[in-house]
Amino acid sequence: MTWKLSAFASKKTIQAALLAHENIEDWEPELVISGSEVSEQLPDEWVLEAWYPRKPRRVQTDALAGLFARSPPPLVLEKLPDTDWLTHSQRGMEPIRAGAFYIHAPDYPPTTENGVISFVIPASQAFGTGHHETTAGCLAVLTEMKRSGLIARNIADIGSGTGLLAFGAMALWPRAHALATDIDPVCLPVVEENCRANAIAMGGHAGELTMVVADGMDHPLIRARAPYDLLIANILAGPLVELAPDFAASVPPGGSLLLAGLLETQENAVRAAYLRAGFRLAARMVNGDWSILWLRRR
Repeated sequence: MTWKLSAFASKKTIQAALLAHENIEDWEPELVISGSEVSEQLPDEWVLEAWYPRKPRRVQTDALAGLFARSPPPLVLEKLPDTDWLTHSQRGMEPIRAGAFYIHAPDYPPTTENGVISFVIPASQAFGTGHHETTAGCLAVLTEMKRSGLIARNIADIGSGTGLLAFGAMALWPRAHALATDIDPVCLPVVEENCRANAIAMGGHAGELTMVVADGMDHPLIRARAPYDLLIANILAGPLVELAPDFAASVPPGGSLLLAGLLETQENAVRAAYLRAGFRLAARMVNGDWSILWLRRR
């Protein structure tokens, strides 16, 4: 069985709690939380949800309540049946268009629209079906990078999840070397399966994708393959700030970073970290509450 704690509050309150969670270094890694609006008709009413593999103890409920700066809202405890909730929540999602791309589940056919690139991405335990504003925004910005004349010969997608952003970059720059990484080992078989489903070759040559499991840039192959003239990282604001020096060491002058996973309210802190690391803003996009940043190394 899975257990879930829910807290209902305003959008501002829930987003502040998510930011507080991001700054806690010793949060139990198996305890997953997320925040979202309750319905499209009530955009300012949000819910914070936390999933637990067993009934949460008092110390865990206190930790969740402690994310709220003032009096926490009531916590609602539910016992859920055995279900892969991530996969379940993604079933039946409609296809999306983002930039030059059309992303669809296996239940839907690819698009027949000329000039549009289709990818089939089934629901899985890895992040990145294209439906989240950050992933869709990255696909749109990648498309604009290509239209602007950017040339990418060596690409890295850090925190790749399903591999979708790496696939998109490879479709736009088909002769590039490409590397995808993620800290979660479950992403390795997911990316391998998605490569097969989309006829993407895996390997170390131009036009092929290499996948490794790594924490940030901490892997010998990531360092050996550097420098990257296009590095993509759709993760979270906190890790993005921490990784700024490592990314700067791996991107040459004139190289590009595509950063996402940060709320618009976190953008200034992320941009300041990368300004100190030698990057300037080339373009930005806001998709929903999320900022997507194209930065170039000075």
